[in-house]
Amino acid sequence: MLLAAYAVLRGLVSFDGALLRQLWFLPGVGVIGAIIANTSGTGGGVVFVPVFNALREHGVMTLSPLEVVGVSMAIQSFGMTMGALRWTDRLYHQPQPGPLEARVQVRDFFLVALAVLALSLPSMLFVQRATEFDQQDVLLAYKGFSILLGLALIVSTWTVNLARPEKGKLERIDLVVLLLLAVPGGAITALFSVGIGELVALYLFIRHYPVLLCTGAACLISSVSVIAGSVWHIEAGTIQWEVVLLAAPAAVLGGFFARPIALWLGARRLKTLDGAWIVLSAFYLLWLNR
Repeated sequence: MLLAAYAVLRGLVSFDGALLRQLWFLPGVGVIGAIIANTSGTGGGVVFVPVFNALREHGVMTLSPLEVVGVSMAIQSFGMTMGALRWTDRLYHQPQPGPLEARVQVRDFFLVALAVLALSLPSMLFVQRATEFDQQDVLLAYKGFSILLGLALIVSTWTVNLARPEKGKLERIDLVVLLLLAVPGGAITALFSVGIGELVALYLFIRHYPVLLCTGAACLISSVSVIAGSVWHIEAGTIQWEVVLLAAPAAVLGGFFARPIALWLGARRLKTLDGAWIVLSAFYLLWLNR
């Protein structure tokens, strides 16, 4: 399915072959971005936005901030979709859980994804089409919040959740909190191509749900979000297709390998690495846009 979509895309869009050769390094960025995104559920924007902003600052690429968001969404449409398919397959083929692990209920998995999307998608589409924000102010607030969540994830992993069994059933209060996060998360995703997946994954991790629910549901939410968000960018002409053509196949490859890497790391190491990445990338973006 993804191969067919890529073939259609390559046949429809125009691109500069010389520029493709100059951007030879982008497949590596795509693989790394998709692995990080689909092991954590946070969305490839946590990698692509900092990397593309850094390349712009150093004169390697001339993408505007809006084009960075558009390109990031288009690449994630491939990588996050592969990740979502892999995690959903895992949902239906779960092994016997360990002593402190819990089995994820199919109902909880899709309830989280669909409930969040019901609010975050309209919010994202509205912000894209009808509003203008000062990206600097929004970035400052969002990344400040991300730093707090990332630190909370690391602390909770090594303290209150260290020897506590995972939650086996979605609690109503957690669904309510996710719905409260959905609207601002959708708006943030419109501005930075990442937001709602990061908030969902981090919150569920902190609440000590299984990796499959935290990461898998977040990947599914991110996948649907970036596909829907890419439509506006295609209409607005803000996507540099050379970048997408190079990075998208690599992102699919990274999305394929992300799930076994996440399971190999284990919940504790995965949560620690995810929290550290969120905090460090947030500080980097804040420094870059100071």
